[in-house]
Amino acid sequence: MNALLKPNFITLSLMLGWCAYIPVSQAASKPYSPLSISVSRISSANADVGDGNLQLQRDTWLFGAKTAIPLNRQWSMSFSVNYDQLDYDWGSRAGTILGNNIQTWPSVDRYSASIGLSYRPDKHWMFIFAPKIQYAYADGTSFSDAQSYGVVASGMYRFENGNMLGLGVAYLNDISEVRTVPYLAVNWQITDNLKLGNPFSAGFSGPAGLELSYRLNDSVDFGFGTSKRTQRFLVKNDDTTMEVDEWVSFVRAGWAATSSLLVNGYLGYYFNSELELSEPSITEEMDNQLAFAIAAQYKF
Repeated sequence: MNALLKPNFITLSLMLGWCAYIPVSQAASKPYSPLSISVSRISSANADVGDGNLQLQRDTWLFGAKTAIPLNRQWSMSFSVNYDQLDYDWGSRAGTILGNNIQTWPSVDRYSASIGLSYRPDKHWMFIFAPKIQYAYADGTSFSDAQSYGVVASGMYRFENGNMLGLGVAYLNDISEVRTVPYLAVNWQITDNLKLGNPFSAGFSGPAGLELSYRLNDSVDFGFGTSKRTQRFLVKNDDTTMEVDEWVSFVRAGWAATSSLLVNGYLGYYFNSELELSEPSITEEMDNQLAFAIAAQYKF
């Protein structure tokens, strides 16, 4: 196996704990980078909401930066900050939804930050503890009322062949709701070219998901995967929240343009989508929809 495709234990812990919302190809990338920045763009097709009298089209920009600090052979830390802008286009019928209980919103701002601590007691075990904080609020609501916080913890076992398997859990005190999200943590090299791993970072948006990827060469790889995704944000200042809950499946093509620049393109499909208002408790179904995304990450 190419040495660049076999990251050291500390680097792997940082990658699993702090990967961006949209994953990037790891082929031919730097084995260790103290700082990286990322930008992603996601666009979905129009989808009918409820009885079909309203349509929704979503565009999302994701910006992130993260840094890693190995403390010694056993301990390492990481820091991450993100800003996301979620635009909601309701078309010409924009107005009230969910039984006329809430006004449609044009956009959502989401800020988040994380601190991660990983510990490797021996050559087999690795543990990650990562507190998180997030502010997510629709246009016209207050930043101060939109705070969420939580922690993601996981334990992984590294086998003699280098493959890793473990369990994790995210405890999330989200706006007006407390959630506990378990997930499977995996980094399993099935063959020299085929790998099973987590495409997302577990947290407020849901579990880490699963992706099966195939490495064509040192610069190009392909993958397909699925995960449940949750977006929860403030829509009125009295702790009234909206939750967009859905599953997403995707196919991905990744290109390592250089050892520092990684680019991925995605074709996704959202299904079993729901909009849920917290107060009063009302749920509307949303039609399945296609989505397209491109993500770039630069490692310094």
